[in-house]
Amino acid sequence: MRIILASLILLAASNAAFAEVQSKAVQYMDEDVPLTGYLYWDDSIEGKRPGVLVIHEWWGLNDYAKQRASMLAELGYVAFAADMYGNGHVTDKPGQAQDWMQEVTADVELWRHRAELGLDQLKASEYVEPDKTAAIGYCFGGGTVLQMAYGDADVLGVVSFHGSLPAAPEESKGKIGPEILVLHGATDSFVTSDIVTNFQNKLEAAGANWEMDIYGGARHSFTNPNAGEYGIENLKYDAQADARSWQRMQDFFDELFGD
Repeated sequence: MRIILASLILLAASNAAFAEVQSKAVQYMDEDVPLTGYLYWDDSIEGKRPGVLVIHEWWGLNDYAKQRASMLAELGYVAFAADMYGNGHVTDKPGQAQDWMQEVTADVELWRHRAELGLDQLKASEYVEPDKTAAIGYCFGGGTVLQMAYGDADVLGVVSFHGSLPAAPEESKGKIGPEILVLHGATDSFVTSDIVTNFQNKLEAAGANWEMDIYGGARHSFTNPNAGEYGIENLKYDAQADARSWQRMQDFFDELFGD
């Protein structure tokens, strides 16, 4: 009996050792635009679980966005890092990033539709509880998940990390279903105090369920350890704001998903 028990313990330990976050590329289309996103999940967890959509910064679907999706999988969620640009578009050049971003954001309906195509891929996963999903985004991605909320996307909530803070449009009044969490740097010169005030006022007018946490001294891209490599003064990593915002997101999800 002791031998059998010892063998079972060793087998369990062996299985645990091999359990890790898995990922796979998922190809999908927006009409004639080929998109490639990445699904992440922990194969040691059995059954369905909540899913989180991840929307990248304006640089495109790079390793940073994928890393955040992998971190979500480590927390027990299924995460899908969506592709908002298509055609393998990733850059470290601000001018190119701005051009690609504007191609998407110029048409709000296209903007929201492109994001919701990523949400469709997440919900299609065999590991996801489709009625327990959320979306997070960074910079451009933060603005994107806010647009999803304004369009009443089928998610329980959205989290914007140093997002662009587009204001809720008049037509969204009384129609914003997802809960909104905004995590913002107080010294982000891309998002002036006037923009913040207007953003807050429009959310109130729309009757949204929202919260905004502001981190003193934090600039744009405060969650990205590589922020300083792009040569833009307003981009700076802040370890404390990064850690606190990531924890606040986790608490938000605990409430949202009823964990």
